[in-house]
Amino acid sequence: MTKKIMIVDDDPAITKYLDTVFKDNGYETCIAEDGKDAFEVYKNQTPDLITLDLEMPEEWGPRFFRKISKIKGFDTPVIVISGLTGIKYSIPKAAASFGKPFDPKEVLAKIEEILN
Repeated sequence: MTKKIMIVDDDPAITKYLDTVFKDNGYETCIAEDGKDAFEVYKNQTPDLITLDLEMPEEWGPRFFRKISKIKGFDTPVIVISGLTGIKYSIPKAAASFGKPFDPKEVLAKIEEILN
């Protein structure tokens, strides 16, 4: 069964790039442009993993994470991908954190480690 990755980022270039990288490597994807949209996308799509930007309009990544982590039974791994400094402290329960720019091979290796 194909695993689904949810991409949460307000930068269309990043979302398109990650979408292509993930699909080229056999994953399904769903995309949310900010933390506000992400909550609905998460509920409707039930992804196996989330990549999460931190700084976005409407609702920041950490606030979105706090909301979804309150859902009963929530255990979806989250990988933070952000241009902010100190990102590893923003979501302590994140499975991994990558700064922008990032190496897609490193991100894919971490995803494969988490999902397999």
